[in-house]
Amino acid sequence: MADPTDKNKEDELAGTEQPFVQHLMELRDRLLYCVYGLVVAGILLAIWPGPAGLIDMIAVPIRAHMPPDAKLIAIGVFSPFFVPLKVLGMTAVLLALPWLMYQCWMFVAPGLYSHEKKFALPLIFFGSLLAYGGIAFVQFFVLDKMFGFIQKFTPPSVNATPDISSYVEAILSLYIAFGVAFQVPIVVMLLVRFELVTIEKLRSFRGYFIVLAFVVAAVLTPPDVVSQLALAIPMCLLYEVGIIGARYFTKYSHKPPEESADSAQS
Repeated sequence: MADPTDKNKEDELAGTEQPFVQHLMELRDRLLYCVYGLVVAGILLAIWPGPAGLIDMIAVPIRAHMPPDAKLIAIGVFSPFFVPLKVLGMTAVLLALPWLMYQCWMFVAPGLYSHEKKFALPLIFFGSLLAYGGIAFVQFFVLDKMFGFIQKFTPPSVNATPDISSYVEAILSLYIAFGVAFQVPIVVMLLVRFELVTIEKLRSFRGYFIVLAFVVAAVLTPPDVVSQLALAIPMCLLYEVGIIGARYFTKYSHKPPEESADSAQS
């Protein structure tokens, strides 16, 4: 039986409702903050290392497997101009990613309970860290192994000098694929937290997820064994990390007993 004194308690969100126009103004402000963050990140990257410097950085893995004097080529007339700007824009998004996710959180924060706010910020930090980890994994491990594997099949009569535009598109797709795939622990913890699945069901689904991980890797990565294994194996490991983390995440992010009682009465 509920405590009669609970009837006098008010929901902590009571009185925080905002009109639709105010929501739109808040959304506009958050979008502007996101744009400001991207502009600042772009300016900083343009100053150092600059568009050309960014191209040189991302070209390190493939140039390590090319002849000493070989360079990437630019087939398109405007490729030397637009490709570095494209890389600069994508890098600015990655640099400002925590700020962008923070603005999303600030937009939805007024509608969250206190216990929900406590786990939102750690998820933003953890998600950004996983995205950076996936991109770093591509840059410092996957690309080197992948190009080394591919170059072994290049005939001696063929001079492998890739086009800069196609090279940038290929590695950017890998960055996005690994950055998203490395969010598996976040997805698993949220599914358990919102009671869409249980930890027991996730454990029983383990074998199916392994098959799913290899299917996803085959679709998202180039048709070489190295990059496919490099994506599928970490996804399987991160799935296990998500199961372990979900146990602690749900334990410390549930509603307090008094808050649950208030919600039931409202």
